[in-house]
Amino acid sequence: MTRTDLLVLLPVLILAVSVVAALLAITIRRSHLATVGLTLGGLTLAFISIFVANSAAPRQVTEVLVVDGYALFYLGLLLAASFVVAVLSFGYLRNQRPPREEFYVLLLMATLGAAILACSSHFASFFLGLEILSVALYALIAYLRDRKLCIEAGLKYLILAAVSAAFLLFGIALVYADRGTMAFAQLSSRPVTPQPAVGGLLFPAGLAMVVVGLGFKLGLVPFHLWTPDVYEGAPAPVTAFVATISKGAVFALLLRLFQAVGGVASGPVFVMFSLIALASMFAGNLLALRQTNVKRILAYSSIAHLGYLLVALVAGGSLGIQAATFYLVAYFITMLAAFGVVTILSGPEKDAGTLEEYHGLFWRRPWLAAILTAALFSLAGLPLTAGFLAKLGLLAVGVGSSRWLLVIGLVVSSALGLYFYLRIIVTMYQPPEAGTEPATSRSPLPLAGGLVLGLLILLLVWLGVYPTPLLEVIQTALAQFV
Repeated sequence: MTRTDLLVLLPVLILAVSVVAALLAITIRRSHLATVGLTLGGLTLAFISIFVANSAAPRQVTEVLVVDGYALFYLGLLLAASFVVAVLSFGYLRNQRPPREEFYVLLLMATLGAAILACSSHFASFFLGLEILSVALYALIAYLRDRKLCIEAGLKYLILAAVSAAFLLFGIALVYADRGTMAFAQLSSRPVTPQPAVGGLLFPAGLAMVVVGLGFKLGLVPFHLWTPDVYEGAPAPVTAFVATISKGAVFALLLRLFQAVGGVASGPVFVMFSLIALASMFAGNLLALRQTNVKRILAYSSIAHLGYLLVALVAGGSLGIQAATFYLVAYFITMLAAFGVVTILSGPEKDAGTLEEYHGLFWRRPWLAAILTAALFSLAGLPLTAGFLAKLGLLAVGVGSSRWLLVIGLVVSSALGLYFYLRIIVTMYQPPEAGTEPATSRSPLPLAGGLVLGLLILLLVWLGVYPTPLLEVIQTALAQFV
């Protein structure tokens, strides 16, 4: 490790120091406000240090980590999203029973795991980052231990994550047995070790098992069964974290991994990803049609959106990675806005999940109803929102690479999704019935949460009208893709 190596790793190192600092601060004096201030300060410093690290990028730090424009862009996205989750969590946890401070330690730890995933160029760092992220998420999901749904969601995520880790480890072992390396960059260049007993199937079988493990983390069909239960049971800010930071970090690694092995342009891997993409698009949208819980609707929606993202992965090339990156930015902003509204509307006993709790929301909280409406429009891919241009980008790369079946699937399944998004919107704008107003409907809007949500909606509309600056940043970052 040299001084330059430490410089490019500065954002990750600041995150790690922030975790330790938060732990020490809690042992000295418990203070919810001080802990969240320390958390936000650490995330801000880590974000600022990205510009310092960029001066020495791209750089391969040992064999396990690479810090290039791609990694730094995703680090910035993950840190910004974690900042938003921390702000929303402050208002949410004030209404909950103590202890509250450990929540932010776990949040920082999960963000650290996601940051390692964004910089991984080796299966060892990949698995380490994934486990740091997952172990912190087990506790975050079940953090409100007085709620039965939280404990149930945490237990389900623990069991299925352990199963996916087993698939992942066995797949990595098969890949290493065949290629003799775990570095992504060497997987396609290393000669295949002769394996006459298995007919040279070790590498594709190992890669398939790695995809199974990643499929669990991303909530793709047929590995999606945990998603609606965990989304419904987890505290609302944690659900926002799982839907954005957790899945975004894993997908960023998936893009780097398959870019290193030559993409998925043909062969069994192409067929596998195409089937998973189509199944995720249609299953996610169809299963959401009859749901009556907003968090479960957003869960099934996230399954469909990850299926849309696979179109860019299958299309491959630099344009595919650019389209996927822009889509992830739009998806992050939209999901954080949607779950931000759910977080603010949630009470101390339960989260605002059922559709009945959103009935007539416009007449009680017009500001929150407008934010959720904009977020749902973006998820549906309607014009003047970031979601529209993001989905248009996926269609463009799909058409450009002649992936016609995936393009048709994206269009048809998106049309199906309009129903349940409009269903929530119609419910919010219906006049409320007398005596049915929820207890939390008149609670004051937290200042910090309101400012964050306002900024998210401005970004949502701005990127839908004028995306050029973001596209230029993405292109510059991907020019350093190692």
